[in-house]
Amino acid sequence: MSIHLVIIDALNLIRRVHSAQPDPNDIARTITTTTRTLNKIIKESQPTHIIAVFDHHLQDRGWRADILPEYKQNRKPMPEPLMEGLESIQDAWWKLGIDSLLSEGDEADDLVATLAVKVAEHNEKVTIISTDKGYCQLLSPTLQIRDYFQHRWLDEPFIEKEFGVKPKQLADYWGLAGVSSSQVPGVAGIGPKAAKEILTQFNDIEQAYASEELPAKYRKKLDEHIDAARKSKQVSALKTDIELGFNLQDLRYNGPNEV
Repeated sequence: MSIHLVIIDALNLIRRVHSAQPDPNDIARTITTTTRTLNKIIKESQPTHIIAVFDHHLQDRGWRADILPEYKQNRKPMPEPLMEGLESIQDAWWKLGIDSLLSEGDEADDLVATLAVKVAEHNEKVTIISTDKGYCQLLSPTLQIRDYFQHRWLDEPFIEKEFGVKPKQLADYWGLAGVSSSQVPGVAGIGPKAAKEILTQFNDIEQAYASEELPAKYRKKLDEHIDAARKSKQVSALKTDIELGFNLQDLRYNGPNEV
């Protein structure tokens, strides 16, 4: 039997649904809307296995902040009504047949990445449901990313159009250009256009830094800010080697759970 694992980037989905509501205190509406959304996703994707991955709401900014203290420093806290309603949302999703996985020491992104890559490396199909372009560095013939809200696939043609680099170069791209929304600095004076130009000529930051063919206009910038580039790349890359503590069988989708 062929496998299709669907991984829901849970807070990514919930926050977008919640932010579109007229009344932020109406958690019942969030539950209804996310449940309806998930039913559509299940109908469209026909998963054999499914899981919703959550960041633990009590955790700090994790290992990335140890490397870059400013990482996500200005991140808005989760609205109080939504935080208080998370357990009810998870209960509603469980009734649909979707269990929840909560991260502890790592960000949910790394849990998603580890699980997705482990399954995809066995030539089984994986779909990540998220608007987060950070997952695109994981793209492979059997691993795809679905932006449900824009009704689009975040695939290689999308990455080429959006960033002008290959999916496997995205961490290097952000290492150079930075990610303003997460306070990842990149290299001062190098923006998206320059990052694309460098990564068209070289495979990655280290190859560019070591090459005598790096254009002079970028040489001084990289020489002065190589440490920032390396750290920015490191926090932009996803970990794929987390100990998960469960197996794929635990994620089998059998339809709604009996209440």
